[in-house]
Amino acid sequence: MKKRLFSLLFCLCAQLCQAADARFTVVTVDPARQDLRLFLYDEAGQPFMGFARLQAWLQGRKQRLVFAVNAGMYHPGFAPVGLHVENGKQLAPLNLDDGKGNFFMKPNGVFMLGKAGPAVLESSAYPSYAAKAVEVRLATQSGPMLVIDGQLHPRFDPASPSRYVRNGVGVVDGKAIFVISNVPVTFHELATYFRDTLHCKNALYLDGSISSLFSSALGRADGAAPLGPILGVLE
Repeated sequence: MKKRLFSLLFCLCAQLCQAADARFTVVTVDPARQDLRLFLYDEAGQPFMGFARLQAWLQGRKQRLVFAVNAGMYHPGFAPVGLHVENGKQLAPLNLDDGKGNFFMKPNGVFMLGKAGPAVLESSAYPSYAAKAVEVRLATQSGPMLVIDGQLHPRFDPASPSRYVRNGVGVVDGKAIFVISNVPVTFHELATYFRDTLHCKNALYLDGSISSLFSSALGRADGAAPLGPILGVLE
């Protein structure tokens, strides 16, 4: 009964948020009540590359995937470009290098879940924050930051012609707010939605053209693009 009620609430939140702006689907995850995890490789070191294989792998362990979204960016071969902490173990280090592409559009950031709950913060702030937030369970690095202390990323142009299906994550009141666009949008549009509609003081871009969502409550299972790190909720 509890699982059914939780699934209904999970779905209702997404529907209500989506109704506010048809351009976006929103799913709220409460890590205090839901089992949020980060996935990349199976026990043989093979990347999952998508929701279907991850779902089958979990079913073999008598676990059920109820929500998932692509997480941090990755290299060819699916290795993370930046920080990847899974089940409390760091599999890839924080990346503060300069470079080309969205990941390196400074400031970039980290979505993490620690003892104090979920957080989105600039990458350069992660080491000191993690030292205080004992028991970092998961962390994934991506970029750019969308919203930084209530301000949009300074490089976002309201008139930009660059439009893609995009997704990101923010945090409000101890809950992780995941957003994926239903239509191609600009960085500025996505960031503005996080700040002005969802009231996220900090939000992080996860990716663009590969943006994918799995939700049993919404009856959605995107599977067009291969994925690297995956954030998922288990039941």
